[in-house]
Amino acid sequence: MEKLSPSAINKNLLILHFTVFIWGFTGILGSLISIGPVEMVWYRVMIASITLLIYFKATKFSIKVNRKEFLSFFFTGSIVALHWILFFQAIKVSTVSVTLVCLSSFTLFTAILEPLIKKTAIQLSDIFIGMVIISGIYLIFHFESHYTEGIIFGLSAAVASSLFSIINSNFAQKSDAKVISFYELSGAFFWITIYRLFDHSLLNEHFNLSVQDWIYLFILGTICTALAYIAGVSVMRTLSAFRVALISNLEPVYGIILAFLFFGHKETMSAGFYMGSFLILGAVFLYPIYKKRQSKS
Repeated sequence: MEKLSPSAINKNLLILHFTVFIWGFTGILGSLISIGPVEMVWYRVMIASITLLIYFKATKFSIKVNRKEFLSFFFTGSIVALHWILFFQAIKVSTVSVTLVCLSSFTLFTAILEPLIKKTAIQLSDIFIGMVIISGIYLIFHFESHYTEGIIFGLSAAVASSLFSIINSNFAQKSDAKVISFYELSGAFFWITIYRLFDHSLLNEHFNLSVQDWIYLFILGTICTALAYIAGVSVMRTLSAFRVALISNLEPVYGIILAFLFFGHKETMSAGFYMGSFLILGAVFLYPIYKKRQSKS
């Protein structure tokens, strides 16, 4: 990790906060864009892939990989696509707030899946954090039962997010994160295109979206996907994993605040929802702090 001056560290912290804020904004765009989740993600990854390709060409950045790496990244793109489709579907059938809180259960699923995939022991602390998150999810299910479908899609999106993050943690040890991102986004575009050919929706695609949808999709694909990813990767080289994890957990907080500003009463929930949200977000924030102290002991 590079040694930076306090001012440079503060600059990178500001960039990371801005990046996480942009990630939180994707939920707002998902609610504002009028087309369905599959079409939305198809446009998103297409625009993001083209944007990254232009960036690589302009900076003369090499994206060459061997066949094994290419296939690994490309197939992982299908999980990335599934995650985003489930995420936007959750927003369409519930609210931004419900979806983002459910997505925070990513920590729980990572604690379960990572030891299984990497064949390591499950930590007692992970089980405790998991039980707290499960309690929060139960409260949300109990008090917001009319959003059951959205909660299920949101939790499913969290599982997919956890899965490709674990896979990417292995890829990142050997390959450049920007290259991984480009091929996974391209893979996501490929797999959704195949799906849309099978369901015949692509054959009827006339690209005749409203001007408003085009603007939102362009922001989603460029700023919220390609640019945010590059910015996020750049600061990860200079900030500790602990700081990155802690600040990244602000995504649902930023997203819920933005949802209130954009949609007002539509995002107002019951007291039980906020109790469950507090349990989930509290556990998610305390998790990296506990892990850091545990590693020092």
